[in-house]
Order: sequence, then C-alpha cells, then structure tokens
Amino acid sequence: MTGIEVRDVSKTFGDTKALSHVDLHFEENTIYGLLGRNGAGKSTLLNIIHNRLFPDSGKVLMEEEVLAENASLLPRCFLVNESNLYPEGMKVKDAFRWSRQFYPDFDEAYAKELCRLFELPVKKKIKSLSTGYQSIFKNITALSVNVPFVFLDEPVLGLDAYHRDLFYKLLIEKYAENPFTAVISTHLIEEAANIIEQVIVLREGQIIRNESMESLLESGYCISGPAAQVDAYIRTREVIGMDTLGGLKTAYVTGKPDQKHLDGLEVSRMDLQRLFIHLTDHAGRR
Repeated sequence: MTGIEVRDVSKTFGDTKALSHVDLHFEENTIYGLLGRNGAGKSTLLNIIHNRLFPDSGKVLMEEEVLAENASLLPRCFLVNESNLYPEGMKVKDAFRWSRQFYPDFDEAYAKELCRLFELPVKKKIKSLSTGYQSIFKNITALSVNVPFVFLDEPVLGLDAYHRDLFYKLLIEKYAENPFTAVISTHLIEEAANIIEQVIVLREGQIIRNESMESLLESGYCISGPAAQVDAYIRTREVIGMDTLGGLKTAYVTGKPDQKHLDGLEVSRMDLQRLFIHLTDHAGRR
C-alpha cells in the first residue's frame, strides 16, 4: 500500500486515553484536514507518525515498512508544530542551510524568496522572532523541503489575516506545481476549508469521520428565510444549529432538502465549520 498507514494505534497518558485504536491511510498527493477539538488527539497522532512519541500499541507504516526509527523513510516526512528543533540561537539563513543536510531536496533559494514575501529577516535569530514569525519560519521550511508528506499542526498560529491568506495561496501554488500530501490540523476551519480535499475528524481519540469534503458537506444543508417559515420547515427535521437576524433565520439541517416545502425559503450548502461543531458537540450526542 502506498502512502502512510496508521494501523490500530492507541496512546494513553496517565488516565487520559489520547488515541484509541486509530486506523488511517494518508494517500499520496492529497490535501487533508485533520480536525478535532482541544484534546481530541490530533497532536499526539502527528507526533507518533513522526517518531516523536511511541504508541502504546499499533504501528505506522510507509510502503508496508514500519516508519518508527526508520532512517531511510522518516526524511520523506516533515512536521510543523509548536516545537522548534533548531538551536534557538541559530539565524534563519543558517537554519535553511542546515536543512539541506537532512532534506537534500530543500530549496534554499525558494525559502529565501518566501522570506521576502513574508518580510522575514534571514539574518535574525530564531529565538528573537515573534510567535507569528516563528510560525512563518516553520511554514517556509515546510514549503521548501520538497518531501512527499508534509504535516502542519496549527500552521497559522499567531499569523495575521494577510499572512494566513498568503500562506494558503503559496501552499496551493506549491501543490499545483508539484503535488504532495499535506495534512493540515487547524482550529481556523473556515480559512482552510477551501483547499481541503479529505476530512478527518477526531473526537476523544477516535476517528468519527474520514471522507471527502464533497461527501461530508452533502450530508447537510442550510435553509434560510422568514423565521416563522423556517421554524415550520425544521419542525420535524434534525437541526444542528441556527442563526437569527431580526425576522430572518438560518437553520443548519442534516439530510437532503425537501423540495415540496421550500416556498419562500432559500437552500444553500452546509459549511464545514458548522458541521464540525455538530459532530464534536458532547451535548448533542445520541
């Protein structure tokens, strides 16, 4: 099997079950959204894949070989998270130079061009960078390593709206020119939704959804119009959320719209964030 396979992985910290029998397959040349509330197990999963944590049980495979402590396969993956693995006293330009020792296809010229676009000074020490610019430094490195699998854990942490938009544009450009697998774990779901192809939702250490964005969004819809009409329409339907503005209301409904009862109402596509909130709502479980 090509790609990366997570096979029956579990991990416990004290009394906390961080991951419970997780099975996943990250295919080649696909952009994934790895979604979950705080404590769902996202970071634990990414750290296990990258040999920074060891599972209590299960294993991670690449091309049917165990990935853990595999010096020939691990350089084909790159993880961006809150950790900085470079010496804090190292300058940005030196970090790029050393990256080529571990990732031979690292494009130093491209990294410096991205520094220009993000206005990141290459002569500055990593430890002196703000939170946002530390994220930018890590993201630039991730876009420049040219490996088949790039995992991004909260990649836009501390970034302003302009830089978040620039990052996603550059990610898409890179993906279009030379496809690779990108796994994006973020709480800013709306901003990433436009580029995600496959959605994985974690809840309390378990996978509750793993399907294409298109399929997932087709599982619900939005219905909008005068509040009284919307209330009448949704009376016998499963509603996952509502917004009200004056006399107008929008309801987020699971299933397919009933064409016979839509007079005066507007149907629109469900958005990923609303659906995510419903899927991970503790109070709303059955």
